[in-house]
Amino acid sequence: MFTGIIVSTGLFKGYRRGRQEMQLEAADLAPKLEPGASLAVNGVCLSLVSKDKGALAFDLSQETLGRTNLGALRPGARLNLELPLTLGSLVSGHLVSGHIDAVGKVVRLVEKRPGKRLLISFPSDLRPYFVPKGSVAVNGVSLTIAALEGARLETELIPLTLKGTNLGDLRGGDPVNLECDMVGKYAYNWFSQGRSRR
Repeated sequence: MFTGIIVSTGLFKGYRRGRQEMQLEAADLAPKLEPGASLAVNGVCLSLVSKDKGALAFDLSQETLGRTNLGALRPGARLNLELPLTLGSLVSGHLVSGHIDAVGKVVRLVEKRPGKRLLISFPSDLRPYFVPKGSVAVNGVSLTIAALEGARLETELIPLTLKGTNLGDLRGGDPVNLECDMVGKYAYNWFSQGRSRR
């Protein structure tokens, strides 16, 4: 479980075994992790397979490659990293599972001082899970939906987010990992299945 508050960024080093393993460099987090530990990478919950100094290796399943943007990275790409939530942690963002719902696409990222405004298109079947002023995780970053129309959402990126994550690096057409609000998904499923009736 995560909160969508990014603690660090790492650098993508490359793939091994086709695209079944990815390697990234995160010298500041490596000492805190042992093989088997979880780490959210661009919002995707991955298990550490091995480490060598600051280099970390993670297996990528076919499910992960098919549902996220982790199979389309270029060496040197900056990755958002978050350690798992502990029982004593503050939940500064929102509850994030690290299980990606879909890949969205950046429509545009424009200046809106003091930050930027990000417009993302998403698969229309996700629409029931988004609400204005609700939460969404984009590449693992907890954000508030500022505007919503059809299969597009807008969010504001404050300077702190632009500095501490890879969202400021985005360009039109870039794929982004989207995780809908967990509470919203459960509530929608409950009511759509007629569970509110007795």
